[in-house]
Amino acid sequence: MNHNIAETLPNIAAIYPERKGLICKTGKGYRSWTFKEMDSITNRFARSLSDLGVTQGDRVILMVRPSVEFITLTFALFKIGAVIILIDPGMGYKNLLKCVGKVKPEIFIGILKAHLFKLIFPRPFKTVRTSVCIGRSFGLFGHTLSADAAERSENYGTYFPTVQLHKDDPAAILFTTGSTGPPKGVRYEHGIFQAQLKLIRDYYRIGPDDVDQPAFPLFALFSTALGACSVIPEMDAAKPAQVDPAKFIKTIRNNNVTYSFGSPAIWNVVSNYCRKQKINLPSVKKILMAGAPVPGDLLQRTLSILPADAEIHTPYGATESLPIASITAKEVLAETWNETRKGKGVCVGRVLPSIEIKIIQTSDEPIDQWHESLQLPTCKIGEIIVRGPVVTRTYDNNDKENRLAKIKDEDAFWHRMGDLGYFDEKNRLWFCGRKGHRVVTTSGTMYSVCCEAIFNEHPHVFRSALVGIGMKGQQTPVMIAELHNKKTDNEIFSDLKQMALQNELTSGIEHFLIHPAFPVDIRHNAKIFREKLSLWAADELKK
Repeated sequence: MNHNIAETLPNIAAIYPERKGLICKTGKGYRSWTFKEMDSITNRFARSLSDLGVTQGDRVILMVRPSVEFITLTFALFKIGAVIILIDPGMGYKNLLKCVGKVKPEIFIGILKAHLFKLIFPRPFKTVRTSVCIGRSFGLFGHTLSADAAERSENYGTYFPTVQLHKDDPAAILFTTGSTGPPKGVRYEHGIFQAQLKLIRDYYRIGPDDVDQPAFPLFALFSTALGACSVIPEMDAAKPAQVDPAKFIKTIRNNNVTYSFGSPAIWNVVSNYCRKQKINLPSVKKILMAGAPVPGDLLQRTLSILPADAEIHTPYGATESLPIASITAKEVLAETWNETRKGKGVCVGRVLPSIEIKIIQTSDEPIDQWHESLQLPTCKIGEIIVRGPVVTRTYDNNDKENRLAKIKDEDAFWHRMGDLGYFDEKNRLWFCGRKGHRVVTTSGTMYSVCCEAIFNEHPHVFRSALVGIGMKGQQTPVMIAELHNKKTDNEIFSDLKQMALQNELTSGIEHFLIHPAFPVDIRHNAKIFREKLSLWAADELKK
């Protein structure tokens, strides 16, 4: 059996050759491609890249915007057996350059802007032997490729064989957001992509009858592999909170989109716009929101613009393992959201099929070997660990993080999520915050998500962040708030202090600060960089 994930596209093209597989905007307006056309472009790209010397195992950094080129190039590289490197440009150029230097790419494929970036900062790219520009490069940046040129070429559509691969063969290196430390390159094998595809198809019931509008570019690849049409939204994927809701909604309605995967930040903007403009989205039957805890009011607001039989799922996972648990909006609103508001954490649902999750004693040290004594009982907060077919095995060129994140268990291993939580009596998993964000005082441990929920109830608070000042074990807790109206009101400090005293989770908090705009990750625009806020708070308290 060939485990190469690239096989999914020609298989789908053989079954649905004339069905639309992709719709996106080009320089000449919106255009669609059938699965047969996408497969033909993929074959042409694979031939061109092979002729340029790209071979199995080559590390290829891909810096291309969501487009027909992004999707077909990805499948073309998988066909060859190359290892694709995807780095989120929103992480900032310094982090991006560090990531490039770590993975040592041999092939560089990017748009003109990416080539200019490489020209300005050449050192991390010194291992690159071949460069390819997507679109016009005016002859300055080596070889060029484009979907238009591929469709006009003489051997357009000529079959290119897919290399035979084992499930453990490397497919891609995807980088974490870096919300709790430097971004890490996560190694994906072809078997992991296959396992994710199976979960998405079987659990979320996504298939050929669906039309997807993926706000996270990588999800378009899954939709293609499942035979669903993908509509690439007109937005900057690196800035989800800046989505133009009118454009996002227009493509949903024009193409009868049935489901969409994206961060809560996108749907916060879109749902607010729909409510104000009295717009409903009757074609949308399913939304997957992931990347950060999803507030109940956002779930309620988004459900209100969807048909009665529609559902919102909030998958839980991470770059290293996704998805591993899931819950629906209707269950959240009916059973768990009120508990979340009281500081019980965020319920992320039940463990998905083929996945195992355990809660262990929290530790900042490596755990070399699994033993049962590590496991905590039901309702006890600890560290979340997971194993299963969607769980990645290793970070790329990062032995230190591998030691901290993996626990050997005979011939298998557990991955430490870096998250804290517990199982309730119904065997549902609850998330209480990142391990690195817990505040350990002389009186005990405070959990970010649990404590912040108390203060997020204030009508003027947009979001809050718990940080600790000082050494763990002797930290001083500080609660920082970002307000809706951006105006500091002295009465708010009094309100927050009173709210803290009324709850045993927060009664030890005596310091409160107002921040104008929290630093957050670009990918989801929801994960708060509490480490940065901690440094800011320390300076503020000295004044």
